[in-house]
Amino acid sequence: MVLMYILLIIYYLIDSKYIQTHKNQEMKQTLLILLCGAAFAFNAIAQTTWSLPQCIQHAKANSLNLKQAEIGIRQAELAKKSAQYARLPSVNANVDGGFNFGRTIDPTTNGFRNQRIGFNSFGIQTSAVVYSGGRITHSIKQSQFNIAAARAESDDYIQTLTLDITAAYLDILLTKEQVEIANRQVGQAKEQLLYIDRQITAGVLPQNDRLEMVAQIARNRQTFVNAQNALDVNYLRLKNLMELAPDYQLVIEVPTMVTNPVSTNPFELTDLYTQAINTQPSVKAAALRMESAALGIPIAKASSLPSIALSAALNSSYSNVSDFTDSPYFNQIDNNLGQSVGIRVSIPIYNNHQTKIGMEQARLELINAEVRQRQVEQQLKSTIQNAIANANGAKSALEATASALNAAKASFQNAQKKHQLGAINTLEYTTTKTNLDTAELDVVRAKYDFLFRLKLIDVYLGQG
Repeated sequence: MVLMYILLIIYYLIDSKYIQTHKNQEMKQTLLILLCGAAFAFNAIAQTTWSLPQCIQHAKANSLNLKQAEIGIRQAELAKKSAQYARLPSVNANVDGGFNFGRTIDPTTNGFRNQRIGFNSFGIQTSAVVYSGGRITHSIKQSQFNIAAARAESDDYIQTLTLDITAAYLDILLTKEQVEIANRQVGQAKEQLLYIDRQITAGVLPQNDRLEMVAQIARNRQTFVNAQNALDVNYLRLKNLMELAPDYQLVIEVPTMVTNPVSTNPFELTDLYTQAINTQPSVKAAALRMESAALGIPIAKASSLPSIALSAALNSSYSNVSDFTDSPYFNQIDNNLGQSVGIRVSIPIYNNHQTKIGMEQARLELINAEVRQRQVEQQLKSTIQNAIANANGAKSALEATASALNAAKASFQNAQKKHQLGAINTLEYTTTKTNLDTAELDVVRAKYDFLFRLKLIDVYLGQG
C-alpha cells in the first residue's frame, strides 16, 4: 500500500506542468502501468479466499431453513418441559370484591339481606394429579423421541446443505479449469495464426488456411465466453446457498486434493447400505418419529381410564354488614378463614366417542410413520444404488477420457508436424486440435464428477 502512494506521488510530479519532456512522458507511462499492476495485486491480496469447509460453515450459520430446524428443536424441548411440569401441583389464588344490591346473601353469614352489601373474599387452591392413566409418563417419553427426531432432521438438512455446497464448489472448480483451458486455446490459436501468416507470406500455404484459423479463433473465443458465463452462474449458485449478496466478490481456493482423485475398488451395495442405514440422519429421524407415534396410542387410551387428583383450598371473606360484634376488616378475615382438602376420582363413561376416535387417529399416525420409515429406507437404498453406479461409472469415464486425451495429444503432435511440413491442410490441423481440446475438457469434467461421487460415498459411509 505504501508503494502505491509513492508511485502515485511520483506520477503526479511527472505529470505536473513543470515537467513535460518526452523522457518524462515515457516515465509517466511506465509508472501508470506499475500503478495499475500494484492496484491489481493489492486487490488480489485483499480478497479473502474461501475454502470448502469455510463455505459450508458460513452456510450453516446463515441458513434460514436451518434456523427453522433449530426452532423446531426448541419447540420439542419446550413440549418436553410442559409434559414434565404436568406432574407438579398447580396453585391458583383469587381475590373478589364488590357490592351486591337488593335481596342478597351475606357471604360471611350466608343469611339473606335486603340491602347493599360490600364484600371482599380471598382464596388459594392447589391440586395435583396422582394418576392419569399413564398419560403424563407417555407424553414425557414421546417428547423425548420428538426432540431426538427434530435433531436428526436438522442433521439431515445440514447434510443436504453440505452436499449442495460441495456440488456448487466443485462446479466452480470445474468451470474455472474450463475457462483456463478455453483461454489457453485462444492463445494457442492466435499463435498458430501468426505461423500461418508467415507461411502464407512465404508462399507455402494458401490464403484459405488463414480464414479457417480465424474461424477457429472465433470458435475458441465462444467456448471461452460460454465457460466464463457458466463460472459466473456457478458462483451465483454458491452465493445463494451461502446466503451471500449476489454482488459479493466471492473467491474460492483450489484444494490440492482436486488434482488427483483417489481411485478405489468397486463399491458393494450390501456393505454400503448396512453402514448407511446406521449413520444417515434421515433414517434415524424416521425411526424416532415412528417411536413417537407408537406412544400416541397409550396417550389417547388414557382418556378412557380413571384419573385421580388431590386438592386443597384456603379461603376467607369480609362483609360490611357482618353480624359479628367485633367486625373490623382483619378480624373478619381471621374469623371467616376456611380450609379444605379432598380427593377427586374422575371416571370416563361417555364422551361422544372422542376417545375412540382419538385412539383410531393415533393408530393411523403410527401406520403412516411406519410407511414413512420404509419409504426413507427404500429411498436410501435406491440412492445408494445410483451413487454406486455413478461412482463406478465416473471412475471408468475418468480412465477412458485419460486414455482418449493421451491419444488426442499424440494425434495432435503428429498433425502439428505434418502441418508444418505442408503434408495436411489447416482444416485437418484444426480438426485434430479441436479433438484435443474436447478431450481435455472431457478429462476435467470426468475428474470433478468422480471426485463428487467419491465424496457422496463418504457421506453414506458416515465419514462426513
